[in-house]
Amino acid sequence: MNDIFKIYDFEDEEHWLKGRMNGIGGSDASAVMGKNPYKSNIDLFEEKTGRTVPEDISDKPYVIYGKKAEEYIRELFKLDYPEYEVEHHEFRILQSKKYPFMQASLDGELTDQNGRKGILEIKTTNILRSTQYEKWKKRIPDNYYTQILHYLLVTGWQFVVLRAHLNTDWGGERQTAVRHYFIERSEVEEDLAMLLREEKKFWGFVESDRMPPRTIPII
Repeated sequence: MNDIFKIYDFEDEEHWLKGRMNGIGGSDASAVMGKNPYKSNIDLFEEKTGRTVPEDISDKPYVIYGKKAEEYIRELFKLDYPEYEVEHHEFRILQSKKYPFMQASLDGELTDQNGRKGILEIKTTNILRSTQYEKWKKRIPDNYYTQILHYLLVTGWQFVVLRAHLNTDWGGERQTAVRHYFIERSEVEEDLAMLLREEKKFWGFVESDRMPPRTIPII
């Protein structure tokens, strides 16, 4: 029996999406920290308290592409890194037992050769400007970094592998650059503690229905 999180397997995407509204998920974490370029912590608060309804972006081309590509990228990862065991559960949500408002939906669950558990995160993005590309050089963009920290908090697992497919279409030539980022839990303990503190504080505002102050980015 897992002592860290509960497992919920939903029958379809509709029920899974509803389940994701019951707490803070990975993409929400960046908004809590002021690191989400599309959503502030105030926007997130209004969603979680029922004041507003999240925008439905399921029909956006980049969302459709990312969703369809994920299956194939996961299979490519298996071929490129056979030392990992890779599992995936399509409509699964993990919920922290200690902090039930924290939950995670993973792109993949990893087991390394030493039996350690880890997280596979998959990202696809269209690079339209050179400044976007710079954000991926030797580091993970802040919003995605916050997301994987959140997943480490929920699971209690030991490492993350993020695989990014960066698509460009410059000068009529379409290219995809593949990047891998390996993060050990032991290397990010201070950031984990900071994120946990801020998520607990944010959820306190949700539970008391009090508007939080606008977050100034911390991580």
